[in-house]
Amino acid sequence: MSRYGSQFGPDYTFLGVPTCDINEPDTWADAKVVIVGAPFDGGTSYRSGARFGPSAMRAACYLAHDGSRPSLAMRVDGLKDLGVVDAGDVEMFSGDAERSCAALEGVVQRIAAAGKVPLVLGGDHTITWPNVTGVARAAGWGKVGVIHFDAHADTGDIEFGSLVGHGQPMRRLIESGAVRGDRFLQIGLRGYWPGPETLSWMAEQGMRSYEMTEITSRGFDVCLNEAVATALDGCDAVYLSVDVDVVDPGSAPGTGTPEPGGLSSRQLLDAVRAICYRVPVVGVDIVEVAPPFDHADITALLGNRVALEALSAMARRAADSANGGTWDPNTPLLAER
Repeated sequence: MSRYGSQFGPDYTFLGVPTCDINEPDTWADAKVVIVGAPFDGGTSYRSGARFGPSAMRAACYLAHDGSRPSLAMRVDGLKDLGVVDAGDVEMFSGDAERSCAALEGVVQRIAAAGKVPLVLGGDHTITWPNVTGVARAAGWGKVGVIHFDAHADTGDIEFGSLVGHGQPMRRLIESGAVRGDRFLQIGLRGYWPGPETLSWMAEQGMRSYEMTEITSRGFDVCLNEAVATALDGCDAVYLSVDVDVVDPGSAPGTGTPEPGGLSSRQLLDAVRAICYRVPVVGVDIVEVAPPFDHADITALLGNRVALEALSAMARRAADSANGGTWDPNTPLLAER
């Protein structure tokens, strides 16, 4: 069986990295990170279109697609240093959510069990349910903390008559025991959903959510540091889930459920960089990029850069771990090295 390829649009890889075939382990044996597309938007509750997100994020860059991206700040090339490869898109069908999620979970579990980091390009947020479940099966049930950037809690129970959708993945994960509710940290919540019943359920699980007003009042760095410390308390590693609607829709219009008043693009990129440098990350997903509602590829480019910041920070962490160094993000660009 050949690699999955692209389910929607041209068949190209993330910025030109080499292809791999999940069914041929030799093709990704040397990689530290495997990119997977999850083009599913059958769980959306408002505007669909995130099925085109993986293709858009793979392509969104004005530089050559040559499989290389040296980081200006971190002095590493995340794509090359981590041996990043792209497995293409898992076949996912909007009319069959359970089948689609099962297929994705199997691929993610296989990658994680091999000691690689799956970086999954979504797709709506439904995909975090199979993603984290697959990682937890490989890394340990309840042993992975989750840091979740989003405008919405995604902890609903039954929406539109279904247990599976982009408003419910976090509840499904906690109910299954794949992750602990008290090690599930949410950053950037705001707006007018969910209601009191769901908030009470979240409190019962020990979840911690940082609403935007608290972030503004206490300071983003303070809240982020607190979230990271909590996520790692009693857990071996962290899974990072980034919904682009955590960013204000003025900077990320191409998403299915925009909510005014979010983070800036700069805040999100700095946070992703900090998390992936400071802590062991065993999985990442970037979701809810909906190109039909984008303008000038703004949101697709943000999703692309979130992936690159995560990869560059993981590469910097690996390099410093090997040589005993510590990277200071405040180092002047032209400082002597």
